[in-house]
Amino acid sequence: MKLAPLGDRVVLKKTMAEETTKSGIVLPGSEKEKPQFAEVVAVGPGGTVDGKEVKMEVKPGDQVVYAKYAGTEVEMDDEKYMIIKQDDILAILK
Repeated sequence: MKLAPLGDRVVLKKTMAEETTKSGIVLPGSEKEKPQFAEVVAVGPGGTVDGKEVKMEVKPGDQVVYAKYAGTEVEMDDEKYMIIKQDDILAILK
């Protein structure tokens, strides 16, 4: 089965959080926050949403930063994904 987002939605796969800081400090499990970095897996067609033309700015394979409490988590084939609106993507990592 494959996720195909509709409208201005994007399917993301979370990337693993760093376990150590740049200075070498190991973070215990309870100190880690929910990761906000992800890879774009699928992109909706865009089109007209609420009467406004929406152009999709991201593409599959892009690494992005998204809003902390955005979207809906979905689990398929033992993999966890996030479905969010493109507006909840804050930046593309280059």
